[in-house]
Amino acid sequence: MPKAFLVDTTRCTACRGCQLACKEWHDLPANETKQRGSHQNPPDLNPNNLKIVRFNERLTKEGVVVWNFFPDQCRHCVTPVCVDVADMAVPGAMIKDKKTGAVLATEKSAKLSPADAKAVAEACPYNIPRIDPKTKRITKCDMCFDRVSAGMQPICVKTCPTGTMVFGEREEILAVAQKRLAFAKERFPKAHLVDMEDVSVIYLLAEEKEHYYEYAGFM
Repeated sequence: MPKAFLVDTTRCTACRGCQLACKEWHDLPANETKQRGSHQNPPDLNPNNLKIVRFNERLTKEGVVVWNFFPDQCRHCVTPVCVDVADMAVPGAMIKDKKTGAVLATEKSAKLSPADAKAVAEACPYNIPRIDPKTKRITKCDMCFDRVSAGMQPICVKTCPTGTMVFGEREEILAVAQKRLAFAKERFPKAHLVDMEDVSVIYLLAEEKEHYYEYAGFM
């Protein structure tokens, strides 16, 4: 059965445990970085960071400072357009695993021309794929495919201390998402689920998506 995540941002404290655990599990090197006036670091997804926690700070009309945190990663779309675009150039460069629903960039992605790789990246409505300049491969979250295939949870879910992320069979996660939404609405009337029917990483947001990140949702 296809799998799914629920990412309940109302529970996220931006501890970035998920971000660091992802780097450690995938044995990814550190990035050279610097302070850019934001607690978000690094500033964007890159070949060494398949998941990052995005920070958005704003001042309300009432003069209240509000922080919104968004643990960004591949959405593992139900119908992944990146796979379709890649197949037109190099079949098998991007695949969707039928059992788990994971959308994966394979070693064949290194055979994509720079133009085709760019087309794959730009086709994503969530601005996720990145191209590793060293290996020429497309990089992105792989749903911890090795762990999930062995019956374990993705490392980000396993690490999260607040229950922000839940992972399991898609139908079960959809039910959990509706329950979490009903609970969240008691405190956050504008709470909603993002692109629930189209993705396998479903976000619960307390406010409109523009208060989180430009590509928080497609619809």
